[in-house]
Amino acid sequence: MKKLKVADINVLIRYTHPTLVKQAEAYLSDFDKEDIVIDIPESTLERLQQENPHLSVDDVEYIFTGAAFYENILNYNGFLLHSSGVCVNGWAYLFSADSGTGKSTHTGLWQKYLGEDTAKIINDDKPAIRIVDGKNYVYGTPWSGKTDMNLNMRMPLGGIVFLERSTENFIHPITTQEAIPKLFQQTLRPHEASQMNKLLDVLDKVLSETPIYRLGCDMSREAVELSFNTIRRDK
Repeated sequence: MKKLKVADINVLIRYTHPTLVKQAEAYLSDFDKEDIVIDIPESTLERLQQENPHLSVDDVEYIFTGAAFYENILNYNGFLLHSSGVCVNGWAYLFSADSGTGKSTHTGLWQKYLGEDTAKIINDDKPAIRIVDGKNYVYGTPWSGKTDMNLNMRMPLGGIVFLERSTENFIHPITTQEAIPKLFQQTLRPHEASQMNKLLDVLDKVLSETPIYRLGCDMSREAVELSFNTIRRDK
């Protein structure tokens, strides 16, 4: 069992396969008491792989340990948002969309045009959001989808943007009522009523203090300038 600190949570976890070994290295820690225990036996991983033959055992370990972490983070005022998170000037901005829509492409363009020293990818697929001391923070985690783009850091949440492909660039704020179904599409939805209530409480807090936008964009510099100049919190 290894000790990781992820999203300021002490995680005692078993893993042996290459992807998580590599991804977790930056999160290795030491502590006396764990908050979360993730222990999936090798026999269970093998069974899950047989049930999902398109995946390797390495993939299964990576996916299911991540799912276990994100199920538990609800107990610590947190949730995951399927998104690509980019940090600029002390704020984290999350671009969320269905897979294949282009959220990673858009944050990659932020790095291209603003510079990789200015725009850093905190997590390219599954950043964690937590409320800590009454404030909303974004965290990198070892689970970043198909890429290894993640950083062991936290940043205050500057905004959430729901992205869609468009031949015309536009961005505008959306209401909480519009945002909630979009958020539910891009996070884990617990089955237990008590956990669902926790998720709703966290979402209510996050939405009450975070600007939410709808962005239609192409892959141009103008799309980056439009989104950056609209949502940036350090203006």
